[in-house]
Amino acid sequence: MEESLELEKLPRIITDVLKIVLCTALIALAIVLIIALVKITYTLSMMVLNTSSVVPYDVAEQAVMFFLYFGFIGLIVQYFKSGYHFPLRYFIYAGITAMLRLIIVNHESSVDTILFAGAILIMVIALCLVLYSNKLKNI
Repeated sequence: MEESLELEKLPRIITDVLKIVLCTALIALAIVLIIALVKITYTLSMMVLNTSSVVPYDVAEQAVMFFLYFGFIGLIVQYFKSGYHFPLRYFIYAGITAMLRLIIVNHESSVDTILFAGAILIMVIALCLVLYSNKLKNI
């Protein structure tokens, strides 16, 4: 009888331990992302202040990287605010931003650019479906 009670508690204990590990890892990741965000902000400000040697693609790449880091930090914040849940739409936002960065950085091949744009279109359609399904749930 006592053994069955202990076995019933085991999944709960494992879940709690894994949640602690996940939260700790996310906090560590958030700290690393904040440091990277500060570094990108500094780099962007130096690029803007020193306009003599600025390459427009570098500024655009750094700006998109800023938004990527900012988005991931927002995703981590949302995870804790929403009761340990990652909303799907935030992953889609991050994917769209990452693909935009890829287009800005890797624009030599027109075929690749079209494929990346197609991937963005698919993610936008998926985002519309997710938002529409959430809207239907609230009716």
